[in-house]
Amino acid sequence: MSRVLPAVLDVLLVLVFAALGRRSHADGVDVAGVLRTALPFLVGTAAGWLVASMVLDSGPRSLAYGAVVVAATVLLGMVLRAVAAQGTAPSFVVVATVVLTVLLVGWRVVARLLPG
Repeated sequence: MSRVLPAVLDVLLVLVFAALGRRSHADGVDVAGVLRTALPFLVGTAAGWLVASMVLDSGPRSLAYGAVVVAATVLLGMVLRAVAAQGTAPSFVVVATVVLTVLLVGWRVVARLLPG
């Protein structure tokens, strides 16, 4: 599997996270709104990919790689949301951490279970 497909999948799943969050809060699921919500987390995802690629010997399908990506996505996403005066309530941090972990590590778990 190339490195592009896992990166695209991570980006798509962060966008899904943002769309689900906006929908659950009746904020509308328009493209601009989803991108605005997702942007801090996408910056974190990109940083996670950079860090993981520098410090890990495992590839992007590994659980360790996914863990680094999740940690950076949540941490940097929340920091950027705080700087932009967007919500970072403790309950949101918990929900975002759980959902992003399920999405970004979850696909890696599924990929490991598939043959080939």
